[in-house]
Amino acid sequence: MPDLSSLTFLWPLLLYSCLIVPVLAVLYAYRTKSIPPVFLCLGILLICVALARPQTVLMTPLREATVMLVLDTSGSMRAKDVKPSRIEAAQLAAQKFIDGKPSRLRVGLVTVAGTAALAQAPTEERDALYKALEHLPLQYGSALGTGILVSLEALLPGSGIDAQKIINDASDMGGAKKSVDAGKSLDEKKSVTPEVQASASRGRNMAIVLMSDGQSNMGPEMRKMAELAASHEVKVYTVGIGTPEGDVVHIQGRSMRVKLEEDALKKIAEITQAEYFRADSAEGLLAVYDKLGYRLRFEKRAMSEITSYVALLGMLLVLLSMTRNFMRFGRII
Repeated sequence: MPDLSSLTFLWPLLLYSCLIVPVLAVLYAYRTKSIPPVFLCLGILLICVALARPQTVLMTPLREATVMLVLDTSGSMRAKDVKPSRIEAAQLAAQKFIDGKPSRLRVGLVTVAGTAALAQAPTEERDALYKALEHLPLQYGSALGTGILVSLEALLPGSGIDAQKIINDASDMGGAKKSVDAGKSLDEKKSVTPEVQASASRGRNMAIVLMSDGQSNMGPEMRKMAELAASHEVKVYTVGIGTPEGDVVHIQGRSMRVKLEEDALKKIAEITQAEYFRADSAEGLLAVYDKLGYRLRFEKRAMSEITSYVALLGMLLVLLSMTRNFMRFGRII
């Protein structure tokens, strides 16, 4: 699509040729005692604009991009407020996402419970992704921040992100009081090396999709990991699975009600300039993935000349006007 706000002209002086259109319109009205054909006037106007050689920024899909799916596999995902269960609905939706992905889009999978694991490195192979989704046992704990961190490490190799060091530091500080990027605090980004800065720009072609009920109680703080993602220009889209009312689940002999915690998921999306989606039913979750498909069409921007397109549109309007006149009056003009 063109970005019309960036419209410029290589030969701007030829825009004065557009003045011929109102002159011709007045002459036509004087001679025929009727209103000039609108399509004809617009067509001639566009042809005159084409003479000035317009150019604008065109946004086109990138041939290579990567998305990490982060799937919450904590015990709360066995809740059945989304049928047949939160985890099964999320798996089905992830499969649909993989089904509809462009062939050149690489997708990876990270599972999150008490810790996070890279279940499948980014790949274009759908079969490998389907296999990774087949067996996802639910486990104790929820470390969503770790899930984002592991995804970033997989997306940005060579960026200086040391996931294990950040996890260890968070554990030493009692859980998420400290977050490190390449062995430094987030407040020290100005001192990162040129190599790290160069790799960070690659994040524009990458995204993370976090599917969870929003409950996180272990590992690095989720908000700090979102800030780390934002510093590398990686957007984190969040999908809230569940309902505000929640459901009662039985974990290790205890019964507890687990609810969808939207605020945390909304904040993650906000920090990374992404979006939050709520899926409170299996059908709603599938609809979310349809919307995500459009959001994740990564684009590149390049200045391109659009003279041929403008001229073609102008000629089509002129032809349409002539055809209409011929059918109505038996003459072209």
